[in-house]
Amino acid sequence: MTSVAPTNADLAVAGTTPAQPGQPAGRPPRRFSVNLRQSGIYVAFALIVVLFSVLTDGAMLQPQNISNIIVQNSYILILAIGMILIIIAGHIDLSVGSVVAVTGAITGVLTVNMGMPWPLALVITLVAGGLIGAWQGYWIAYFGIPAFIVTLAGMLLFRALTLTVLGNQGIGPFPEPIRTLANGFTNGYLGNIGLGPLGGADLFSLLAGVAAVAGIAITQWRARAARLRYRQTVDPLPIFLAKNAVAAILVLGIVVQLARFRNLPWVLVLLAALVLGYSLLTNRAVFGRQIYAVGGNMQAAVLSGVKVKSIVFWIFVNMGVLSALAGIIFAGRLNQAGPTAGTQFELDAIAAAFIGGAAVQGGVGKVIGAITGGLIMGVINNGMSLIGAPSERVMLVKGLVLLAAVAFDVWTKRRAGAAR
Repeated sequence: MTSVAPTNADLAVAGTTPAQPGQPAGRPPRRFSVNLRQSGIYVAFALIVVLFSVLTDGAMLQPQNISNIIVQNSYILILAIGMILIIIAGHIDLSVGSVVAVTGAITGVLTVNMGMPWPLALVITLVAGGLIGAWQGYWIAYFGIPAFIVTLAGMLLFRALTLTVLGNQGIGPFPEPIRTLANGFTNGYLGNIGLGPLGGADLFSLLAGVAAVAGIAITQWRARAARLRYRQTVDPLPIFLAKNAVAAILVLGIVVQLARFRNLPWVLVLLAALVLGYSLLTNRAVFGRQIYAVGGNMQAAVLSGVKVKSIVFWIFVNMGVLSALAGIIFAGRLNQAGPTAGTQFELDAIAAAFIGGAAVQGGVGKVIGAITGGLIMGVINNGMSLIGAPSERVMLVKGLVLLAAVAFDVWTKRRAGAAR
């Protein structure tokens, strides 16, 4: 009986990494390497924050401003989570802005015009988003029409449907719980404690921050141990500890500032849950690994037994649900469902994914990278607004950042190919 060597798609589904070309079998990989593709985005984010902190004389890092950045960009970050999965699979979705508008309109009609209880209205809206995603996913996965064409048609179709539902007029105001989800903050369940020169801060928020840091540290340690078991390249222990220490300081710094203002925004709690859930999906679940396999090499994925059509269908259903959630958040923030809601949101979500490290060809990307890319866009918008820059200059900078991110991706690929 002859044995067949596993393909790269087999290894991707199984959760292992194939040996690099030119690396002798049995020889352990080098223990130190700097992955510019993965680390560069975080370094760039830190530099951008430092730059605008200097330009705004520290206003960028004030508690209220940090809270504003998170709340004002929450719907883009939600869209970026779904978009990164679609881009990893090698597709694109141009309709998310229009889906945000039509689902926000559905919520407005159900809660304001029909007086439906808000929990039921939210469930119906999320189901409607899933059906929209299923509609587009069917044409893409099973009928074979390119995602670019299907979602471009969807962008026009669902914008027209929004205008029809709303009658070209806004609907509001929304029920208080929906507004609280979009703009509200957690209560000070455990009271405030003193932080010396920083003043008082919510103890519950601080404990939540400590728990988040502990969770990140444990996850990173387990991931490092798993890579060692598979004889993969890892950072030396001092560098690994230094990276996690920097991440812990940044997270705790943000949490402290939020705790000093009005505690944790509810939308941040929602985002944290989504990031955790989707990170586990992409890193640990078979479905998540199959998404990478489809985007990395579709033919190999098919030969490995991956149900490619089903994977593509469900990632578009997921995108529809997340778009509906973003539509609810956006409508709740404005306290109104309007016919122009979601305009250019698809561009911001796509830009967040690519700035966050997604590859144009698919097969590469991380949820946390997409969140970081979305925050970069948010920090640029906020920082340039604080320094009084005109809108055309903001668009110019965002365009250059997007171009630089994609150029960096292409450069790292060529560099890796030349090294082989």
